[in-house]
Amino acid sequence: MKQFACGDVVPGCQASFVGIDDEAILLQVGAHARVDHGLVEIPDALAQSVVDHIALV
Repeated sequence: MKQFACGDVVPGCQASFVGIDDEAILLQVGAHARVDHGLVEIPDALAQSVVDHIALV
């Protein structure tokens, strides 16, 4: 299992995600970014930062 805490990339955000692999995390984070942060598209640099902060549980 892997996990990601949005606050590692977006200070103050308390959302966190758990998934079987990076792809599962990225799907959840993409939906979260659209709904909670108002992002229509995820910039490549932000997506890379998310990947860099995904950790094994």
